[in-house]
Amino acid sequence: MEFGKLRDINQVDFTLPEDPNWNEVWFQKMRASTNPAWYTGCTGWAMKEWIGHVYPPGCKSQDFLAEYGKQFNTIELNVTHYQIPNQETIRKWKEQTPTDFRFCPKVYQGISHSRNLGLASGQIEQFCQSIEGFADRLGPCFLQLPPGFGPESLDLLTAFLEKWPQSLAIAVEFRNQRWFNPPEAIERAAERLHRVHAGMVITDVAGRRDVLHMHVSAPFVLIRFVGNGLHRTDYSRTQDWVVRLEQWLKNGIREIYFFSHEPDNLLAPELAHFITLQVEGKLPSVTTRGPQFAPPPGGNQLGLFG
Repeated sequence: MEFGKLRDINQVDFTLPEDPNWNEVWFQKMRASTNPAWYTGCTGWAMKEWIGHVYPPGCKSQDFLAEYGKQFNTIELNVTHYQIPNQETIRKWKEQTPTDFRFCPKVYQGISHSRNLGLASGQIEQFCQSIEGFADRLGPCFLQLPPGFGPESLDLLTAFLEKWPQSLAIAVEFRNQRWFNPPEAIERAAERLHRVHAGMVITDVAGRRDVLHMHVSAPFVLIRFVGNGLHRTDYSRTQDWVVRLEQWLKNGIREIYFFSHEPDNLLAPELAHFITLQVEGKLPSVTTRGPQFAPPPGGNQLGLFG
C-alpha cells in the first residue's frame, strides 16, 4: 500500500494515540463478549514468492487460495474494488477456504469513487447481491472513501449507509485530512456511523498519523497496519496494538480484523505470524489462527528487534 508510505521513518512517532472521549461513551453501552475472535490476514493470495515458505514447495497458482486459507483466517479482498465478482467465482472462493475463514471485500470503486456513492446507479444492490454469496464466510466490507471526500459530504455518506443492508457489516476508511483537523469532524462521523451500525477503519501508517484516529463505532474493528519491511518498530508497534486491543475486548469489542501490509506484500506473512504469537500468548481466551511456518534461511527472524 503506497498511501502514507515514507522512505525515512527515523523521525516518526509511532506511539498509539490515547482513546478519544467518544470511545468511553460508546463502550459504556457495550458488554464484554464471552467468545471474542481475532482475525489476521494479508491483502492477497496470488503470491508466487510465498511458494516454499507460506505455500508448500511446488504449489500451483490454482491452489494458492486453499493454501492461504490454511495459514490465515481472513483476507482484505481488494479484487472486489476493481470488479464485482459473479456468484460462481464467490462459490469457488468459499469452497477453497475453511469454515472459520472470513472474506472482507473492499466496496467496488464504481460506488466508492462515484460522485454520489452510487446511490442512483443500481450498483450498490448489484454489489451487495454478489457478496451475499459469501454467507457465513463474509466479514465486514470496507468502504474506502476517495481523498477528496471531506466532512461536508457526511450527509451523503449517511444516506449511503442507510441504504446499505444492515445484514452486511461495513466499515468506512476516511482519508481526507479535514476529517481529522479539527478533531470534531471525525467525532461527528463516529457518532453518525454508530447510529447506522457501521464501523470505522483505523490505518496505522508512517506518513499519515492522522488516520490513526482510534475511534470505534461498532462491536468490530478493522485495522490496516502498514509495516516498513520488518523494521524493529513493526514489532514494537504490533505489541502496542495487542495491549490496546486487549482493553477494547474487555470493553465489548467482539471481532478484530487485523490486516498486515508490508512492501509488495512479501513480508506480510512474517508480521502476521508475529501478531498471532502475541495474541496467543497474551489473550488466551480469544479465538484466533495465524500462519505456522518457520522463517526462511537467512531471512528476518521473528522477535529479532534489530
